[in-house]
Amino acid sequence: MEENENIVGLLSDIKGLLSHTKKVMNVEDLAAYTGLSKSKIYKLTQLKLIPMGNNPHIRQKFFYKDTIDAWLMGNPDLSDESLERLFNESLLKNRK
Repeated sequence: MEENENIVGLLSDIKGLLSHTKKVMNVEDLAAYTGLSKSKIYKLTQLKLIPMGNNPHIRQKFFYKDTIDAWLMGNPDLSDESLERLFNESLLKNRK
């Protein structure tokens, strides 16, 4: 029984590693890849601070892995305080 659990664990680990080889990711894939929460990713997309695919016919958000890697290496400010400030500024702009 324990051997089966070990095999299932290994298969789960392999599945996780293989998901990082995708060229195009959705929000769930991106959260697993970057360690960011889905809510933080949605905030970043709303503020247009994260590079994402642009297809007006698809409601779901898509992200190119190579572009995300370059964006992450550029040291973006992902602190909650910074995002909250930008979000509030965006709300004030849209109110006018």
